[in-house]
Amino acid sequence: MDITPYVGPAFRLLRERCELSQEELALRAGLDRTYVSGIERGRRNPSLKSMQRIAAELDAALDEVFALARELAEGNEAASKPKRVRRSNRSL
Repeated sequence: MDITPYVGPAFRLLRERCELSQEELALRAGLDRTYVSGIERGRRNPSLKSMQRIAAELDAALDEVFALARELAEGNEAASKPKRVRRSNRSL
C-alpha cells in the first residue's frame, strides 16, 4: 500500500491537533508557509530533513506520522471498496 499521498494529510491532522496555523508551523520549522501548505495538499514532495523538522515541531516522531498516513490510506481504501447491495426478489 502506497502511503505517500497520505503523508501531507497526516501532517495536517497533527498540526490541527496542536492548534497551530500553517504559518506558525512553518515559522517554527524554518520553512515557508506555502511549502507547508503544498506538503499538506500533496503538491510538494518534502525531503526527509523537512519532514523531520515539521514532525519535531508537532512533537511527533516520523514513524508516528507514517503510521497515521497508513491509517488514513487504509480508511480511504475501505471507503472506496464497493458495498454489497442486497437485491430483493420481490417485484415492485
